[in-house]
Amino acid sequence: MAIITISRQVAALGDEIADAEAKKLGYTFVNRKQIEKRIVELGFPAEKLNRYDERKPGFFASLAKDRDEYLNYLQYAVLEAASGGNCILIGRGAFIILEGVQNLVSFRFVSDDDVRLLRLKNEFNWHDKQAQARITESDNNRRGFHKSFFNLENEDPQHFLLTLNTSKLSLEESVRIIETVVKGYITPQKETEGTKRVQELFKGQSLVNHLLFDYHLNINFLRASVENQVVTLHGVSDSQGIAERAVQAAAKILPSCEIKNAISVVQDFKSYQ
Repeated sequence: MAIITISRQVAALGDEIADAEAKKLGYTFVNRKQIEKRIVELGFPAEKLNRYDERKPGFFASLAKDRDEYLNYLQYAVLEAASGGNCILIGRGAFIILEGVQNLVSFRFVSDDDVRLLRLKNEFNWHDKQAQARITESDNNRRGFHKSFFNLENEDPQHFLLTLNTSKLSLEESVRIIETVVKGYITPQKETEGTKRVQELFKGQSLVNHLLFDYHLNINFLRASVENQVVTLHGVSDSQGIAERAVQAAAKILPSCEIKNAISVVQDFKSYQ
């Protein structure tokens, strides 16, 4: 019926509500560990994951090719999970990766700072200073992650259908509200259109990963937009020959599609090392 994404502050009960909601609706809950595991299975080194996973990359990490590889694997993992439908994805920018999908229902969970502080103190037996440090670190990391990878403010309400304050709402109340919104908002038409759109996005990301990781084509910011059976390649390369090789490879990978070339060729372009 729907794809639900959840963005949350630490100690705002995001994971707990997502788990309960999945059981209520009969949906698949794709949690943080499952996304991390899938990214590593796809080929990203496990030892490098903590440099990027829902945190702002350090200066040198932000300039490395690992950053773009992580983003491509992340987008693939999210779109792969979403392609199954009837799922709940939490964190990792899923709300922006899937933004515009017709059957997406995006929620954000927040809580008052004093409530978050109390929850962390009770859960971990921390004192005030430890709990506050965790809140500050988590908020900064999530803000930096979304700014670095998607150039947006994760706290901006325009990206969400609904924001819930779990200081005011219990877990049970939150679950009931989400269920009501999902069932009232998603129509058969939205489901049909959204399913098609996710398939197109997944096809485009799958193609990008093939070209980058199997064909090893040196194209920066590569993406593939898909509409019906037309695929358009975008990106920046310092060689017309590489751009043409990408089109030829894409035609082999997707023989039933028309491949269009919108890759910019910039001489002496300095790529990430």
